[in-house]
Amino acid sequence: MWRQRVKTVFDGKGLRGALRILGVVIVTLAGVWIGVALGAHTSTPVGPFQATLSMEPTLYGDSEVDIPPLGSLSFDTHDGPAHISVKMESLDRGRTEALISDRTAITRASEHAVDDVLSGLVRLVLRTLSVSILASMALAALVFRRMSRVALCGGLALVVTGGSLGVALATFRADALAEPRYDGLLANAPAVVGDARKIAQNYTAYADQLQKLVNNVSTLYSTLSSLPTYDPAPGTVRVLHISDMHLNPGAWTVVRSVVEQFKIDVVVDTGDINDWGSEMESSYADSIALLKVPYIYIRGNHDSARTSAEVAQQPNAIVLENGVTTVKGLTFAGIGDPRFTPDKQTRADDSLLTDKTTELVKSTGAKLARTIDAQGGKVDVALVHDPVAAGPIAGHCPLILAGHLHARSVSTLPAEPASGATEDSSLLMIQGSTGGAGLRGLESGTPLPLAMSVLYFSAPDGNGSVALQAYDDIHVGGTGLAQVSLTRKVAPFESVSPTPTPTG
Repeated sequence: MWRQRVKTVFDGKGLRGALRILGVVIVTLAGVWIGVALGAHTSTPVGPFQATLSMEPTLYGDSEVDIPPLGSLSFDTHDGPAHISVKMESLDRGRTEALISDRTAITRASEHAVDDVLSGLVRLVLRTLSVSILASMALAALVFRRMSRVALCGGLALVVTGGSLGVALATFRADALAEPRYDGLLANAPAVVGDARKIAQNYTAYADQLQKLVNNVSTLYSTLSSLPTYDPAPGTVRVLHISDMHLNPGAWTVVRSVVEQFKIDVVVDTGDINDWGSEMESSYADSIALLKVPYIYIRGNHDSARTSAEVAQQPNAIVLENGVTTVKGLTFAGIGDPRFTPDKQTRADDSLLTDKTTELVKSTGAKLARTIDAQGGKVDVALVHDPVAAGPIAGHCPLILAGHLHARSVSTLPAEPASGATEDSSLLMIQGSTGGAGLRGLESGTPLPLAMSVLYFSAPDGNGSVALQAYDDIHVGGTGLAQVSLTRKVAPFESVSPTPTPTG
């Protein structure tokens, strides 16, 4: 009998049958591949984001979530030939504004986020199945031109695609979601986020406190009458000084509340709005537009040229790079930090300052001092990121604002000898971290306050001169602490010792 079978094969009958079967398989697999490439994706809203869910054939399975500005996370969720990707494509400005303005929106968004993703995954599976079957049948019609083989390819496509998805479902491991692998940005900086599980747990507590924080800011504003006597005159310009946001996703809510409650005219940011200056972090700057007041920014050592460009695209933002601008009658001069050191720890560390680095930072201060002098001494406020750069500017303008150290302090900075300064000194105000030192702060069990200050300037007089009359230092409780405190200082000002913002 075996001789008869061999003869049949060599006669060509068995070989032709085998080739026909092989052809059906090849056409089916090609159709499935084309269908997945063309149709295995869908779009769905997830909170303020418009997310794209997609599927692609692989040998290892797994899932990936790309969430700007945090980066990409990969999860060993399943085996099999189906890789799932969830990409947050864009931040919807309308939904973001609603999320910030509505005190209950964050809670609702977190409750519906899982349902949004699951709904999108169901649509993705159905779309992948239907498009793969249709693509296989269409390709079979072009190749074979026989309805029986078209139907066979369609049925085989259903088995292949459905089987692949079935393998993924059968091997799904829910506990893998607690053990992500960092890719892209986060792979280069695991210290930025530390223990992802701890951060996730703490951020849930953090988000739960946002409504109370905003409420307390409102209550705080209503009790200003109990603070040292200061009655802002008509025309008083209110400037909010923030710094070192470090990607804290909850800080914008508090900043906007302060802007609205304290009737802020101008927001000044002395840098480090990002951690790594990457493209993934770009969308973090979109919330600047929601403040709806002028926003003056200088680059910190964690901010890249890309970061500055993203900030500059916001309709209310002004980026200063050894430049001068006048807003609400106040003239600001600012310069970005000369370093780009995203690989350093988020917390500033003076031990990392070499003599060469110190001179580099001071040289930017000297450069800004020359720019101020070129304005004829009409600059009211100078902006630098690192206080080291403030030395050469002392005496060239009355007030210098800085950040970088994550500790609030106020001091009188004497002019350097032979610097050509027109005054003996300047008031130096170093801001704490408005972002509570960023995401890494969420690792700590200790509450991390968000620091910011409201500066009150007199209206310009007949000579165009203004004066700082008072300032309020605001500290908003961090993880697990719904507390807001305010300290008011009225001119003349005394030096204030640094109040560090811990970073864990």
